[in-house]
Amino acid sequence: MRRLLAEFLGTFIMVFAGTGAIVIDPISGGAIGHAGIALTFGLVVLAMIYSFGDISGAHLNPAVTIGFATAKRFPWPDVPSYLAAQLIGALAASGLLKLLFPSPGTLGATLPAGSASQSFILEVVLTAILMLVILCVSTGAKEKGITAGIAIGAVVALEAMFAGPICGASMNPARSLAPALVSGHLEHLWLYPTATLLGALIAVATHHFLRDTTTFHSITKP
Repeated sequence: MRRLLAEFLGTFIMVFAGTGAIVIDPISGGAIGHAGIALTFGLVVLAMIYSFGDISGAHLNPAVTIGFATAKRFPWPDVPSYLAAQLIGALAASGLLKLLFPSPGTLGATLPAGSASQSFILEVVLTAILMLVILCVSTGAKEKGITAGIAIGAVVALEAMFAGPICGASMNPARSLAPALVSGHLEHLWLYPTATLLGALIAVATHHFLRDTTTFHSITKP
């Protein structure tokens, strides 16, 4: 229960702060700005990893949890409870934002600025990069350590900075599903869970190939 509470709280705080910045920016007359929104996501992810990484691993993301399980770093029987905690945390955050800011809006939902296929490919690539970094800097299924929080938070901020205006730079099914469901903006709802999960699986396969010493030796053997 401690691990599930940590995942709930971590995902709640991440979605509340990140999408909250998106909601508040137009109200504040653009005081936060796109760069501020990207940094908010990166900094809150960094903070949550340092806060809850030693308790639950601070996955905060269904794609990351499934990626860890696929990489055999996390037990599959624990996956459903982690996904539930993350989704409930994200929904609670979007629900609170809706209560605080009841005027019509997307609550920070991720929506393609261009074509759906363009955003789909971007989300696959962005999530693959993020998951690959997570696998490289994490210990087992725990995003914990001196470098983990900085590296992962930096990647989140970087990807949100350059790709956010086009696809929303979700990289996280819970982060996309919650504001979409609470705000009622269900356009392209299929895109983000599908693309982010595919990206995570591509990263697992890539990491396995890069780190598989057997494969490496077979390639380099004269």
